[in-house]
Amino acid sequence: MGSPDRSRLAIAFGSLLLLAGILLIIQGGLSVDRPVRALSRDADDTQHIRPVAPVAGAQRLEPARKVAQDLIAPPRLDPAEIERAEPRPPLSELGLAVPPKTPMPRDWREVLLYRPVATSSAMFESMGRKVAISGVRGIDLDSSCSSHDVTWPCGLRARAVFNSWLRGRALHCFVPPDVERFAVAAPCRLGKQDVGAWLVSNGWATALPGGIYGKAEATARKAEMGIFGPAQ
Repeated sequence: MGSPDRSRLAIAFGSLLLLAGILLIIQGGLSVDRPVRALSRDADDTQHIRPVAPVAGAQRLEPARKVAQDLIAPPRLDPAEIERAEPRPPLSELGLAVPPKTPMPRDWREVLLYRPVATSSAMFESMGRKVAISGVRGIDLDSSCSSHDVTWPCGLRARAVFNSWLRGRALHCFVPPDVERFAVAAPCRLGKQDVGAWLVSNGWATALPGGIYGKAEATARKAEMGIFGPAQ
């Protein structure tokens, strides 16, 4: 066989090998560990190519591995080693719903008075009752206050502020069972807030001598709150 025949045989043999390699690649292409490119469209209908990592069958069955378990997971605690600490004391007595300091008559009960309307800085009317906040002295409506040579109607302003703070919300008060003709001095609270403490600490009422709101009044005077400050 001459040289040309050998050349043709070599070329044919190489073509067969190349074709066989292509067939092997096509048949095993799905299992080759290479990233597969998928097409995605943006809002402007422009095609972009993004790689998609292959997911083998073994990876689907393998459970998730916990990362940094000792750092993230809470430590195991022995209930016998847990010590219950006492609650910290309150930051202030002004925001606490404390029981009345003075004993109430036996027939007095804590009732809920709806839609209170302030008639002065420390008195309100609700459900046919006239209630004055106990432990405080209100500001008369015709009272005037002076600060830095400026006089202003602090009595009217005190009533307006008290009424604005109430906003018609119900008050818990210790009152007698029957409706009294005259005003009754009673302790009241709005939610957990002591009404008397709020009035005195904000300077819209003064504490009765020897009462429980003496420190609150001293704080209001020092901070120039309410009637102890400039015109409002």
